[in-house]
Amino acid sequence: MRQIATRGRLKIYLGAAPGVGKTYAMLDEAHRRLERGADLVVGHVETYGRARTAALLDGLETVPGRETAHRDRVVTEMDVDAILARRPEGVLVDELAHTNVPGSRNEKRWQDVEELLEAGIDVVSTVNVQHLESLTDVVERITEVRPQETVPDEVVRRADQIELVDMAPESLRRRLAHGTLYAPDMIDAALASYFRVGNLTALRELALLWLADRVDDALARYRDEKGITGTWEARERIVVALTGGPEGDALIRRAARIAARAGRADLVAVHVARGKGLRDGSPEALARQRALVESLGGSYHQVTGDDVPKALLEFARAANATQIVLGSSRRSRWQYAFGPGVGTTVARASDDVDVHIVTHDYAGKGRGPAAVPPTSLGRGRRTAGWLLALFGPPALTGVLSAAVRHLGLPTELLFFLALAVGVALVGGLWPAIVAAVAGFLLVNWFFTPPVHTLTVAHLENALALLVFVTVAVAVSTVVDLAARRSSQAARARSEATTLSMLATSVLRGEDALPELLERVRETFGLSSVTLLERSGDGWAPVASAGPETCARPGDADVTVQVSDTLTLALDGRVLPAADRRVLAAFAYQAAAALDRQRLAEEAKEARRLAEGNRIRTALLAAVSHDLRTPLASIKAGVSSLRSPDVRWDPEDEAELLATIEESADRLDGLVANLLDMSRLQTGVVNPLARTVALDEVIQPALANVPGDQVKIEVPDDLPPVVADPGLLERSLANVIENAVRHGGPEPVRVTASEHGGMVELRVTDRGPGVPDSAKSRMFEPFQRLGDRPRGSGVGLGLAVARGFAEAVGGDLHAEDTPGGGLTMVFALPTGGSPVVGAGKGET
Repeated sequence: MRQIATRGRLKIYLGAAPGVGKTYAMLDEAHRRLERGADLVVGHVETYGRARTAALLDGLETVPGRETAHRDRVVTEMDVDAILARRPEGVLVDELAHTNVPGSRNEKRWQDVEELLEAGIDVVSTVNVQHLESLTDVVERITEVRPQETVPDEVVRRADQIELVDMAPESLRRRLAHGTLYAPDMIDAALASYFRVGNLTALRELALLWLADRVDDALARYRDEKGITGTWEARERIVVALTGGPEGDALIRRAARIAARAGRADLVAVHVARGKGLRDGSPEALARQRALVESLGGSYHQVTGDDVPKALLEFARAANATQIVLGSSRRSRWQYAFGPGVGTTVARASDDVDVHIVTHDYAGKGRGPAAVPPTSLGRGRRTAGWLLALFGPPALTGVLSAAVRHLGLPTELLFFLALAVGVALVGGLWPAIVAAVAGFLLVNWFFTPPVHTLTVAHLENALALLVFVTVAVAVSTVVDLAARRSSQAARARSEATTLSMLATSVLRGEDALPELLERVRETFGLSSVTLLERSGDGWAPVASAGPETCARPGDADVTVQVSDTLTLALDGRVLPAADRRVLAAFAYQAAAALDRQRLAEEAKEARRLAEGNRIRTALLAAVSHDLRTPLASIKAGVSSLRSPDVRWDPEDEAELLATIEESADRLDGLVANLLDMSRLQTGVVNPLARTVALDEVIQPALANVPGDQVKIEVPDDLPPVVADPGLLERSLANVIENAVRHGGPEPVRVTASEHGGMVELRVTDRGPGVPDSAKSRMFEPFQRLGDRPRGSGVGLGLAVARGFAEAVGGDLHAEDTPGGGLTMVFALPTGGSPVVGAGKGET
């Protein structure tokens, strides 16, 4: 069944702590709504054995839950399908953060609630402040208990109304001590642990602060809607830096809390990747942290740069960040000898951007092997290696000559061997060989008798020198090879991570071209990425990401030939050849995404043509049967009247003329519906929308309906709707005539009400109704339900009615009438202030 476009409203009772009475407050509101005539049901309520709470369930309709076997017991979960089938105005759903049992429709109850809201059903729910995702770390530190079930803050923030259920800590402890909340054998333990006065006070403060931020959001929206200006204030933007380490989750949650307390602040996470754009850090941790950021309403980015502080500050300034959140360094104390660290450097150079250094459980415990940056033999290291190779041996010779004169040749050779290995570690093979040869010559000249000559007097000294050179060269080769293998392994890991990310995107359905090209731009640190297609003698961009678009391959810094007609053009910097393999995978995926997009468009066009062919076939069948019946009746009536052999009395003559008139009316309506359907199918319905009062439409739509068969109940104060009066009148007339024809002996009721910027116009009958399985098919052309005779029409009325309703920006769907029957619901956008006298009356 097609659902109404209007989204349901969500109200949440936010509990400052367990047991403050949020479920009781929700049930109390349900009784107040029922007294006002609301159609409200209970989807799921947890009473926890509390008698006063359970008593409030009396008098409330409860939709039976769905029972599921789990761990040797039967668990009852909310039945979303049953609620959607019942389709009430509102539903009570307790414990928004609840995790459903495995095998349920959704993993979390808040996802069930989202489905109900999308179906246009209002939801009243409850949640405790400790279950908000951004507060779990704080709650754990306060209560020493980590919440096992959480709900993303954004889900709660989107609620249309949040009401805090608060209670003083002393009052809550008294309620607990009186046995209202827990069994007697659990009271003492609860009072001594979770329900301590300090814990309850801290939770209460968290709830008040969180709700205060929500009030600020509502006030800001009101100022925006009313156009209230005044003191301009820049939006706060919090950037949290992620290394891919285990501390990232805590940093994200801390940054989310800072963003929440700053009002309408943006949360942005960034990972600075070394290695020419391919990421380092733990891929699993970064994937988990990206999902966490997005669940908290933030965005995730990746930038490249070997100078991490500089790249981080450049990103923060480009994003107009006001605050940066960094974790305390995981480096051990001895590692500070190599530099002040990222946090200190960023804080010194941040200027007007505030920097928060957040402590965590991994601070000062060392980065560990997985976090050490991959070895690189770049220009800087090679330069340092050559300088050490040229100046190290003379310096070591001077030290050995001046400070220690009697170590012996073997010891002196070991010093020079250590120097050669050090040069290999820094600069690679060739600087180490130069250092080894220079050491050989210097040891021979200064320390091998006879000194100051290149002559070696003793055979063992000559052998020692030769062994020294051989060992130095061999060790340098091994060290250089290990360094290169480490660098290659790091790059291979980065490539594998990037390809894994690409595969994950494909599996998750992220194959839209703009998203894929944005992923390429982000991964390789480019300014723009464009997929170009050869068109005749020139090139045309198919899709692009970034502020600028390359018009032809010659304008790009890097191009990847995907096929004879497709080229991926990248602008921003020249990529090394080592990145081409990963880039090629992205390029071929982009081509595949383009093929899928075009195949989907062709399939859509094929379905449209097939549907048109089906309609034409049905139209021919309809013409051959349904048009023939009224034509045959008209011909038979006219022939009888014109027959010279028969003299008709006035009564018979009047009956024949009535039959001819009825058949002509049926033929006229049939032809009109066929013409309307053809206009809808060919897309030539051009509505002239304007604001119109409902009485301008309802009264003319009743022209062909007997007055005692329709009862109109439309309030006077309804606002006008935006519609094409002619199309809406035709649509409403078709629905009302259909309801009168098949709705049973009771009059058809036409009612109207306003909900969330839409006016719902309901046509209700008390007939046999329509099964749920047939509700969607009844709006398709050429449908007859049940055993309705073929002579009753070709089944175009409801199809035309829905088509006209959609053409004016509205919607038409079917619901069951409570107590039996069918209700057709028009949903139309409102267009201004109420128009007095909008059609109240009775026909």
